[in-house]
Amino acid sequence: MTTNILRPSRAIQTGQIAAGVTISLVIIAAATAVAHLPWGWAKPITHFVASYPLLNAFVSAFLVANFIAIQCLGFIWLERKFAGWMQARLGPMHVGWKGSLQTVADAVKLLLKEDIVPTDADRPLFALAPYLIFLPCLLTMMVLPFTSAWVGYDYPLGALFVLSISATTILGVFAAGWGSNNKYSLLGGVRAIAQLLSYDIPLILVVLSVVMLSNTMSLTQIVIKQSTQWNIVSHPFLMIPAFLIFLVCTLAEVNRTPFDLPEAESELVSGFHTEYSGMRFAFFFLAEFANNVFSAGFAVTMFFGGWLGAGLPAALWFALKTLAVIFLMMWVRWTLPRLRIDQMMSFCWKALVPAGLILICATAISSVMR
Repeated sequence: MTTNILRPSRAIQTGQIAAGVTISLVIIAAATAVAHLPWGWAKPITHFVASYPLLNAFVSAFLVANFIAIQCLGFIWLERKFAGWMQARLGPMHVGWKGSLQTVADAVKLLLKEDIVPTDADRPLFALAPYLIFLPCLLTMMVLPFTSAWVGYDYPLGALFVLSISATTILGVFAAGWGSNNKYSLLGGVRAIAQLLSYDIPLILVVLSVVMLSNTMSLTQIVIKQSTQWNIVSHPFLMIPAFLIFLVCTLAEVNRTPFDLPEAESELVSGFHTEYSGMRFAFFFLAEFANNVFSAGFAVTMFFGGWLGAGLPAALWFALKTLAVIFLMMWVRWTLPRLRIDQMMSFCWKALVPAGLILICATAISSVMR
């Protein structure tokens, strides 16, 4: 007995690819034009804002927060389309052109949904958890250099700041799991904390290896030191394994397949945020995609020369490199099956941690011998 599988026609698939290429070219052209506009009129405003530290911090945080929200809307739609392409289907098509407004419609729906709080929940923890998870995204984005000028705060210890702030996400996860007063949420929170703490160790070892090669913790300076060659090109035997370890750890940190055990629907309903609805749930979802974008940008900064490139504006180079890493993450997500919890933890402690220790020792020897 044969089953007819409905697949998009070749003409529709070609149209989807043509539409994607057209949108990409339009965005590149628009970004190039914006970069060459005369921005001198804005200098009095920027000087005024910079003269007041509190106002400067508020404006920077406001711009970064809105940037996170807007880019997440775009990347959610992009991932849905990419998943459709990987699985021989169309993805969102009905709301807006080619489904481009589907994510906006979902955001409006979440805004209008009832905010439900379980009767026996620990209300302070329950209310605080989404913000404890979203706030580290905002703080890490503040130090990510899109260009030498486009950075919220050029902190000299940027790499250390990113590692320390991103580790505080476990507080929000624990607050959500415990505050929900739900055994599935608590189990999901415990599994998430174990996963995050475990994969933090090889991730820290990889970042320290890059710091040792660059001899600085400033993210801006790490990029500037790659002006002649990217780290992954200048030290391929060290940095290619470092990038692969970084990629695996990043997928685990942002709960993406094959490491999405904290939110395994088939086992835990929806993990540590089972009891959340409306905009409280949206904050978890927003933080996940924002962390995905930040992790890709952080990888570009560490290994691929950040904003450096010829012929295009610096910010556009950074965006294109980041987009390439995001596509790689999407490819992995929609290709590999989910691991079991024991496989995931064994892989970290038996493979990634020893590999990270070997990598940092080899990097130290290479740095001394230079």
